[in-house]
Amino acid sequence: MKVFLLAKDRDFDQEGKLPPNEADLVRDLELEQIFREMAAGDKFILAIVRKVMLTSLCDPAEIIYRQEVLRECIEKPEIIREIYDLALETLAGINKVSFLGVGFFSKDNPEITLHRAVQQLKYLETMLKRLWDLANKYRLEFHYPGFYRFFRMLREELDEEYFEAIESHLEQLGFMEGVLVSAELGEGHKGKNYTLLKNVESKQSWIRRVASPVLGRSSNTIVIPERDEPGFRALEELRGRGINSAANAVARSSDHVMSFFSNLRYELAFYVGCLNLFSALTRKGEPICFPNPLPKGGPSFVAKDLYDPSLSLRLSDRCVGNCVNADGMPLVMITGVNQGGKSTLVRSVGIAQLMMQAGMFVAASDFSADIRDALFTHFKREEDKEMESGKFEEELVRMSAIVDQLTPGATVILNESFSSTNEREGSEIGRQLVTAMLDSGVKVFFVTHFFDLATSFYNDDSRPALFLRADRKDGGGRSFLLREAEPLPTVHGNDIYRKVFGTEP
Repeated sequence: MKVFLLAKDRDFDQEGKLPPNEADLVRDLELEQIFREMAAGDKFILAIVRKVMLTSLCDPAEIIYRQEVLRECIEKPEIIREIYDLALETLAGINKVSFLGVGFFSKDNPEITLHRAVQQLKYLETMLKRLWDLANKYRLEFHYPGFYRFFRMLREELDEEYFEAIESHLEQLGFMEGVLVSAELGEGHKGKNYTLLKNVESKQSWIRRVASPVLGRSSNTIVIPERDEPGFRALEELRGRGINSAANAVARSSDHVMSFFSNLRYELAFYVGCLNLFSALTRKGEPICFPNPLPKGGPSFVAKDLYDPSLSLRLSDRCVGNCVNADGMPLVMITGVNQGGKSTLVRSVGIAQLMMQAGMFVAASDFSADIRDALFTHFKREEDKEMESGKFEEELVRMSAIVDQLTPGATVILNESFSSTNEREGSEIGRQLVTAMLDSGVKVFFVTHFFDLATSFYNDDSRPALFLRADRKDGGGRSFLLREAEPLPTVHGNDIYRKVFGTEP
């Protein structure tokens, strides 16, 4: 049995590695706030949503498959949580059953292994029946491929004949009538090839069982005296060898069913996290949409009312959304006033790309973008007492690490990079890096205060680019809207001076 709710043809790779720049992505895009909201205090969900969101899908068909599963989760959240709670209950209960009555005995004993596995399977059979009941109850309410296949699989593989067969096998594995074992003589007249046989005569009438000592035994029967302890130990050893293969087979069957419930919990945990985030954003009236993932190829990024969900979760009011039309634009250069929403915009760009390629909804009213192979961020860092070098060297070291990992088809978000040096040097370094990235097929979003850098690209007609500028109201206020406009030689620092000191600089 396979869950296949995060992908249509495989289980999610729980042991897969996160991208090497995971820490920078989480820090620069302020993802921890989103993860915490999705987890709602559950450490397991926290780990899952972090893993899935940072492990991007690169096939539009796979993204759409996951989107469709999420759509039905949003439409029927109570059903999803009911199934998820059943998986939680199953995995919590199996630990109690596993050691019931056998906790003080050796786990290497085949009899103990068999007993434990049988008890587990009996418990798991009960839980499978409950899951099967849910599949029959809700199967007509789901129509997209993910849940449709899941419920059909449960109904087809867990039919009445399946449960009857399980109950019959588990009853026989209790060996209430004794154990029937065959063996062959090996070297030195030692037994080998022990095989557990089905006792076809086990269903004796109670009269025959009571009368059997009186009627006599077969001439091949050996009776061990009551005080013959070595004889009893030898008999137990023969019994253990006979049931060893059965014990291992039943244990594997139990592990298989537990693995199914474990995968079910794992994959549904991601969707439960998405439900938590969806509720938090829509409760505030924030827009959300399911994005249109475009195949790899020409660069595209088109968004309407795009906002930063991490910022929204921290504010009591709604965020200001921005429209970005960078279809066919490998470079988006963002300039304008201080504290005008530039960093917030590029964070929302990175978060939207990650959410789309995780198969999630996006924090916008409309969104489409091409699939990117990787996402990198290079944001300005504040002074750190633990730094072993200057800020400019630290920036270059981080940039070098990004360049070493870059491949065509990646996206790089630069936020006030190289601002720790002067404009002439910072502009030249930024210009050479961005030019090399664009020539290599890398998409670049760049927030900068360097007028020389921005205008050099603005005046270069050979490179398609979008130039956005943070809006400034009359009197120096901030609207946090960014509009398509050419770079200006000022960032209106006087506005901040007046705000802080209350006088003209």
